[in-house]
Amino acid sequence: MGKRNGAVPICDRTPPLPPALQIYGGKRKGLIQPPSILHSPKVIYVRVLIADEVDQECSARLRAAGFEVSERFDISAEELKRVVGDYEVLIVRSRTKVTQEIIESGRRLRLIGRVGVGLDTIDTKSAEAKGIKVINSPQMSTVAVAELVMSMMLNLVRGVHLANESMKKGLWEKKRFHGTELNGKTLGVVGLGRIGKAVAERAKSFGMKIIVYDVIVDDEIIKRLGAERTATLEELLKRSDIVTLHVPLLPETRRMINERTLSIVKPGAYLINASRGEVVDCKHLLEALKSGRLAGAALDVYENEPPKEPWEKELVALPNVVATPHVGAQTREAQVLGAITIAENIINAFKPL
Repeated sequence: MGKRNGAVPICDRTPPLPPALQIYGGKRKGLIQPPSILHSPKVIYVRVLIADEVDQECSARLRAAGFEVSERFDISAEELKRVVGDYEVLIVRSRTKVTQEIIESGRRLRLIGRVGVGLDTIDTKSAEAKGIKVINSPQMSTVAVAELVMSMMLNLVRGVHLANESMKKGLWEKKRFHGTELNGKTLGVVGLGRIGKAVAERAKSFGMKIIVYDVIVDDEIIKRLGAERTATLEELLKRSDIVTLHVPLLPETRRMINERTLSIVKPGAYLINASRGEVVDCKHLLEALKSGRLAGAALDVYENEPPKEPWEKELVALPNVVATPHVGAQTREAQVLGAITIAENIINAFKPL
């Protein structure tokens, strides 16, 4: 096979990405051989499989840098397992679950790129064990998710979604829609990472008082926000008019909002979850909403996506629930930023040492 003009070659060896691979020029030589039988570096070209829909900026930049790119949006798990062994790089979003089985099938795999924040859909331990580097683009969705959360807040306290539905039915129910203001209310932010901080900054401009529960963030950051730290999650829940969740899915955060914690939430409060679905025990959330313990909830993430259990569908259908189909990062700006970030990080990872 002849030379591929502009294609990025990598040394035909199997060790883990170190963080970057040594690059050599030369001809493509077929399958990876064990280092013990190599007398000189053989060469393959870096092949990238994009398994979920990613903005075209990603593939355009990779191709311009000499990478071979295959776009297989909506590829099934079985098909992915079958073909992933032909690629050095796999790019995914939240739809594709990169399981241990898929990682084991990736005999050439050197890097997995997640366009987005959470890595809970990737078996990072299996990747690490095989020396496969995992990267993401956490900064891409900060503004998009923060703005979605603010829109959810306003929808909840003013019943915009209900008023809109009423008008579309040809009704004029002005007297029905008496809302409340954000000004002067207490917002409890659980998790003050990039997104939690961005939400707090925006909420401040609405005249809200900000309290924070975060076991890691520095006191100085909270002070600069003009916020107050609570010693426990329970204290935050008791004091907040609105609670917004911005934590990763970890063993200690799984179902942190549960029957017990919901029982101590301030009566008539609102809950917003745009982090991960399993952070909230939604069966008990459903009960809290139906009983009136909570005035409402806004959800962009779910235990099952899309919701499939009868109780999940009942939850989404409640009039005091604002529900969106995991669209937190679904802005043009966020998608372009995520695509560019992943592409540039991959290009940098494969630069010569």
